[in-house]
Amino acid sequence: MSRFPQYQYRDFYIAGESYAGHYVPQLAKKINEYNKGFNKPTINIKGFMVGNPDMDKNNDKLGTITYWWSHAMISDTNYNLILRNCNFTADSFSKECNSSIYNAAADFGEIDQYSIYTPKCVRMKQMRKAVLARQTTEYDPCTESYADIYYNRPDVQRAMHANQTAIPYKWTACSDPVFNNWNWRLSDNSMLPIYKELMEAGLRIWVYSGDTDSVIPVTATRFSISKLNLPVKTRWYPWYSGNQVGGRTEVYEGLTFVTVRGAGHEVPLFKPQSALILLKYFLAGKELPRSY
Repeated sequence: MSRFPQYQYRDFYIAGESYAGHYVPQLAKKINEYNKGFNKPTINIKGFMVGNPDMDKNNDKLGTITYWWSHAMISDTNYNLILRNCNFTADSFSKECNSSIYNAAADFGEIDQYSIYTPKCVRMKQMRKAVLARQTTEYDPCTESYADIYYNRPDVQRAMHANQTAIPYKWTACSDPVFNNWNWRLSDNSMLPIYKELMEAGLRIWVYSGDTDSVIPVTATRFSISKLNLPVKTRWYPWYSGNQVGGRTEVYEGLTFVTVRGAGHEVPLFKPQSALILLKYFLAGKELPRSY
């Protein structure tokens, strides 16, 4: 705001997906706390929206297992074993629980867990066919593969002043070393107390879920929202994107929940038109359209 003063005092919103379910509300909380010291704060925060968000550890775990079973990704036998061996209110899972989840995951087969109904990318040899397919489909399952090739090109890395180390490393979309070495004890188990605090502060909060994501699925988000015990303002109804159902929504006192039909993780990649409608109505503070 100091470098670009023309943006001071304007309405300010934050948005993000996935693990942004943690750092978006955390950032909003910090800004809200900072603003209490000013009569007219330069960062005029009005609200935030998060998609397929990591909201609450226990609800996320239970919601994920429920999604796997309800979408026929795992067998009844493995589902019941997980329920028998896992305590979803515990701080950590037992060895028996982890083993049950690992065995159940073998039921998936070779699918994209972030979008369970789309084809997996056929790598390298059939990349040319995938490029052609991209012209006729809304989502290209090889998107990450293209990025992997592009960002590992030496000329691209030189232009970006990246990876200029003695021992260059391979760029990846998601880093297993970062994930595996992260100290999860540094992360709050639940964002729900922050949601309550920011709703009381009057921030506009929208939570949306692509309904074909099995990693942070819609069931997990619904379990978390239900724990907030919010009064319903506008009951569940289908909203429209063009002449098709874009998803469903329910408006609570202090929070709006939205599903995006046919979208995986993350929504704008799979359903850009629906995502744009979602953003427009969020910024306008209006409920999503009931008809086309």
